[in-house]
Amino acid sequence: MTSRSLLVAAVVLVAVASAAAHSALDRAEPRPGSRLRTSPPEVKVWFTERLEPAFSTLRVENAAGQRVDRADGHVDAADRTLMRVGLAPLSAGAYRVVWRVLSVDSHVTEGGFTFRIER
Repeated sequence: MTSRSLLVAAVVLVAVASAAAHSALDRAEPRPGSRLRTSPPEVKVWFTERLEPAFSTLRVENAAGQRVDRADGHVDAADRTLMRVGLAPLSAGAYRVVWRVLSVDSHVTEGGFTFRIER
């Protein structure tokens, strides 16, 4: 392999490693796309990296885009990969969970998913 080929390979490996280091959704309760019979008391979302509490947000909206959570979204003190937000009892319908997080590696990621309450 030439030195130029080695340099290109090293740059590619660094880029792949950097992309993999960003915090991404690991799992959530309720699960994305789930259909529930009852309203959950809270939404919990786990990420692949530890989060910076001061710069991470989590909210739940109804189909009209109105916020329906208790506005208490926070990074869990015991597990900094976990965010929680409390919910008042939800009626039947579709809900969207939306997050914007800053991981300890200083990268911001955002996203969302939906779940439904069916009675």
